[in-house]
Amino acid sequence: METARPASLASPETVGVTNPGGSSPFVLTCDHASNFLPPEFGTLGLAAEELSRHIAWDPGALPVARRMAATLDATLVETRISRLVIDCNRPLDAPDLVPPVSEITTIPGNAGLSEKQRAARIALSWQPFHDAVASIIDTRLARGLETRLVSIHSFNPVYNGKSRPWHIGVIHDEDRRLASPLVAALQRLAGVTVGVNQPYSPADRVYFTLERHARPRGLPCAMIEIRNDEISDGAGQRKWADLLTGIFSDLEPSSGSQGSGRRGLGHPVEPVN
Repeated sequence: METARPASLASPETVGVTNPGGSSPFVLTCDHASNFLPPEFGTLGLAAEELSRHIAWDPGALPVARRMAATLDATLVETRISRLVIDCNRPLDAPDLVPPVSEITTIPGNAGLSEKQRAARIALSWQPFHDAVASIIDTRLARGLETRLVSIHSFNPVYNGKSRPWHIGVIHDEDRRLASPLVAALQRLAGVTVGVNQPYSPADRVYFTLERHARPRGLPCAMIEIRNDEISDGAGQRKWADLLTGIFSDLEPSSGSQGSGRRGLGHPVEPVN
């Protein structure tokens, strides 16, 4: 868990921006970086050990994203509030924006929220995160800087009793300019099983940050999902950060389809990414 945490709802530090003036064309986001709950929320009615599970965050994703940003000289925007409070990778009308159930776990503290309580959570974390991403991108574009948006996530190795064989997944919609060369580079790595729109696809409603910020601006984008047992310790986090950094250092978007639609490439819906 990261060391920088907001102390309460009154704190402005619910989103972190690292290296806002980065020279890399890549802007990284870590939408589920933290499992921190401000004291006002208690444990949302959950046993404390539940907060270490994937339902609360994307374990291992933030150290990978931070190492990538440092090596690439890229900008990183990270959340600092658990997805259980509000999921920054969901539109405001999503039923799981404030999840009443995550995977198969009921979240008692999210039941029966008033509109005022819901609005407070949006103002706490969702709005600052998306304002930060938009500001970074718009500043870069105003300066004429090439910009490519990549979100870093992690996923469970087993879901509903079914093992997932992929070590890493690349999620994309109709715009494959970044995803295609990224997938090709990953597939050249020995011993690495790559999922293409696996274990999620945009049809699973997990592509919101990229849909909101990259697609309207015509920016190449992709979402990376790393199986979290691969990045459960420092050695694994360094391994994957360095592998991805090596690929990104030479990665150039292809001239393939940009696509204008936002529908995903059909794939059974699963509510947590």
